[in-house]
Amino acid sequence: MKLIVTGGCGFIGSNFIKLALKKGYKILNLDSLTYASHKMKENFLHKNHIFIKCDIGDKKKIRKILNKFKPNSVINFASETHVDRSIYDPEIFFKTNVLQTLNLIEETKKYLLQKKNNNFKFIHISTDEVYGSLSTKEASFRETNKFFPNSPYSASKASAEHIMRSYYKTFGFPVIISNCSNNYGPYQYPEKLIPLIIQNCINNKLLPVYGDGKQIRDWLFVDDHCNAIFKILKKGKLGETYNIGGNTEISNIKLIKEICKLLDKKYKNNKNASFSKLITYVSDRPGHDRRYAINSKKIQKDLGWKPKHSFSEGIKIPIEWYLKNKKWTKK
Repeated sequence: MKLIVTGGCGFIGSNFIKLALKKGYKILNLDSLTYASHKMKENFLHKNHIFIKCDIGDKKKIRKILNKFKPNSVINFASETHVDRSIYDPEIFFKTNVLQTLNLIEETKKYLLQKKNNNFKFIHISTDEVYGSLSTKEASFRETNKFFPNSPYSASKASAEHIMRSYYKTFGFPVIISNCSNNYGPYQYPEKLIPLIIQNCINNKLLPVYGDGKQIRDWLFVDDHCNAIFKILKKGKLGETYNIGGNTEISNIKLIKEICKLLDKKYKNNKNASFSKLITYVSDRPGHDRRYAINSKKIQKDLGWKPKHSFSEGIKIPIEWYLKNKKWTKK
């Protein structure tokens, strides 16, 4: 089976490709190689991996690629994702996540009109942030929740989902949407919370905590997310949305203290004080959502997926990885 994976040099995309190659898929990886991209060595050395540097908004290039490669499906990871950056530079988020994504699905629609592949799926990877913020007493996000995006990033992702739905309803475009919770794992760019805290601990830098640190997130190990996408690819129903969560709600401050505790054990022979002494509270970011929580019952019931990694065990994997791959993070 041949897949086009957009954003395949990003954190989740590269991990998805790694697993897909092991499963025997042939992958055409399209990525514009922005600041957060990386060329995962084991993927680029694999015989079934093809890489093309390409912007998903480049209609002519996308058209040629589709007609030449003739994919069975497209998995769209390509996206600007960092909330803080979206606050300081919203324009690039709407350009990439809305306008360029529109170009990609429009060219895919034209391709399908010619090829008429009844088994084709366009899987669009979105986020739980489109649903907005929950109080501590509110029920977790279901696929039927209304959208209440509170940052330029989440607004751009919500906009893309509206486009996807309109194309499905108007043109019969074979799209499936997934909304995932916060991912963590190896190869995540160090601007994100978990790798940032690990790196700052290693380098004895302050650990910045927004506001009171009691913002709650639902954490999902990246391989569990990727395996959910494989389930959607095989058994997902066109036009449907599937929430993917890790069943782990934890506050930012508790998460940071847990990482500090695990790293304290790694450096137990050191006489230095606990890494938690590096925690420093900073002004909260604008529009900071208080709580995210995913209800994954639909994908568990309909497609037979559930996360394999508990957070207590899963968090040890990126900690070990970043400790062993200091050269990667320095790049």
